[in-house]
Amino acid sequence: METEEVVQDTFVRAFGAIDSFRGESAFRTWLFTIARRLLMDRRRAERRSRMVATVDEGDAVTQFDALDSMVADESMMRVRRAMEALSPKQREVFALRVEQGLSYKEIADLIGTTEGAARVHYHNAMRAVKEAVQDD
Repeated sequence: METEEVVQDTFVRAFGAIDSFRGESAFRTWLFTIARRLLMDRRRAERRSRMVATVDEGDAVTQFDALDSMVADESMMRVRRAMEALSPKQREVFALRVEQGLSYKEIADLIGTTEGAARVHYHNAMRAVKEAVQDD
């Protein structure tokens, strides 16, 4: 269902912004960029809503569950801090590869670079994130 909504929202946005399409890239790439931004917006909103959600007193939460949640939250914060320290290009490539599961070719087309450069940006970003998470 979410996929259909993203596709529909992508075409609605594209239709509304068709005058801004300059033809510097393929129309398909432009649509993918719109879809990628919509997905990233949705994921950010989902993360925010999960962070705001609270546990009702009636919920049965064991200490193990609470500990798991704390560890997961701390890990996410470390990764987020590490991603914030990346260059904008590395951050974008890292997010497209890890969060969206795009291939290096797709990433290269979306950000206007070569496939090899996308690989290098991802490799450097992954190394920096690993180091930052281990150092914390």
